[in-house]
Amino acid sequence: MQDVTRQILEFLSRPEAYSHHPASVRCVQTHASWVFVASPYVYKIKKPVDFGFLNFTTLQRRHQNCLWELQLNRRLAEDVYLGVDAICRIEGHWVLTSQPQGEVFEWCVRMRELDPPGFLRQRLLDGVVTPADVRRVAERLLAFYDSQPPLPPEESRAATERLHAFAADNLRIATQFVGQSITAHGLAALAEYNRIFELTHATLLQSRSQLGWIRDAHGDLHLDHVHLSGETVRIYDCLEFNAELRHIDVACDVAFLMMDLDFHGRHDLAEILQARLQESWRDPAMTQLLCYYQCYRACVRGKVESLHGVTETAADTERQAAIALAKRYFQLAVGYALSGTAPCVLVCCGRIATGKSALAEFLSQETGWPLYSSDRLRKTLAHVELHHRGTAEERATLYGSAMTERVYSELSHQAVWHFRRGQSVILDATYSDRQYRTSLRQCVTTAGGSLMWVEATADDAVVRERLRRREDDRHVISDARETDFERLTAKYNAPAEIPESAMLRISTDGELQQTCTELLRKLVSRNARSGGY
Repeated sequence: MQDVTRQILEFLSRPEAYSHHPASVRCVQTHASWVFVASPYVYKIKKPVDFGFLNFTTLQRRHQNCLWELQLNRRLAEDVYLGVDAICRIEGHWVLTSQPQGEVFEWCVRMRELDPPGFLRQRLLDGVVTPADVRRVAERLLAFYDSQPPLPPEESRAATERLHAFAADNLRIATQFVGQSITAHGLAALAEYNRIFELTHATLLQSRSQLGWIRDAHGDLHLDHVHLSGETVRIYDCLEFNAELRHIDVACDVAFLMMDLDFHGRHDLAEILQARLQESWRDPAMTQLLCYYQCYRACVRGKVESLHGVTETAADTERQAAIALAKRYFQLAVGYALSGTAPCVLVCCGRIATGKSALAEFLSQETGWPLYSSDRLRKTLAHVELHHRGTAEERATLYGSAMTERVYSELSHQAVWHFRRGQSVILDATYSDRQYRTSLRQCVTTAGGSLMWVEATADDAVVRERLRRREDDRHVISDARETDFERLTAKYNAPAEIPESAMLRISTDGELQQTCTELLRKLVSRNARSGGY
């Protein structure tokens, strides 16, 4: 950090820097700004950084962006954005003033401080957001989008093309965070999803400009940028620094907010927002596009938090928290790419030792979805130590019909419990008996959910070898061994009744990493072609 910048930050951290003499000053950092909270005002300085999609490296650029921020944000939060102030040095002393004097060393946006409990994310955390609140936000957005005319045809078409480049650029930037906030598998899956969706639905994407849906929007519409106070809805901090990121499909703009509601576990509120917008817009294509747009938005947040996680001036705890957030956003993006925007129950089934548990664990790690394993659940319900393999008599009771019925009933219960809370979930079990598959399907269908089945397959010789290796592995939860192969194979009733549209079969004969790569490719390919809705 340059010495002048350090001096300015130290100056603005002191209450005496401000003419209204606040009791204290608190500094908050983002990847691109320093924000000083000096109640009842807030002062925002651009960092001298260049991330490609924004460039604040010169004082002139920072000044111009402050002016743009003031002008553009008054569209949705007029009483919040008060002016642009200068930071000057007069007779050896730093001065913060709305009337520049002498040489200006920095510029900042002056804003009115908003009541912290009013921010939509905080209201969610406090459990006070209602469907009526979401509808009020929807009405505010509808009025805003209606006030913004469609972009001219040429600019509109260019904006549609740019979106593909922006989606690719998010992933290009994310490559530097592989192993930190995203995995190599997850990155590859997202790239494959984008590629196939853009090819398959090219005509649909291009039609958005023809239909006038490309407008000068907000561009950064997540929960922390929405504030509710009484009957007033304020939406602030739009993307002033890059008009190309702001000139987008209005469905892509609101997809940011829907994604962030999903991220905070409120898919029900995202559905309310979507329903109100569709009711007004009568836009059938919106549903088809939301998965692609919400996946893109989750990647934006993953990228931004990752960049914050490597900010040199941020504290270690702040950087670690940012990376943890970024990981969750990228997991959400992978989940969209795999199964769409609606919650999904994904079942990894198959014969013993076909690798279904390894696949389930892998998918859980990539998506962050909770995982319920029949092996673990069975021993937990029976109060048996997970890695204890009892006597033949004990195993007969543990794997008897009564306990098996309890296990599969609990799997169905967990699937429905999560689905009704707007959460996807992974189940790991053989599901060798058709009655348990039928029961699960009925439970999930009654709850209004969808099922995706992944059947792991393997050659008998491979299965036998895996079962033999279990004899010396004390960390295996399953009690099945090679001596059980014939009996359990004979009991396995393949899920032939599951429609092909809901079934994906994958051979696990090869290396696990190769199999996992292939599984992700198949899942995202199927979802991208269907539209993910």
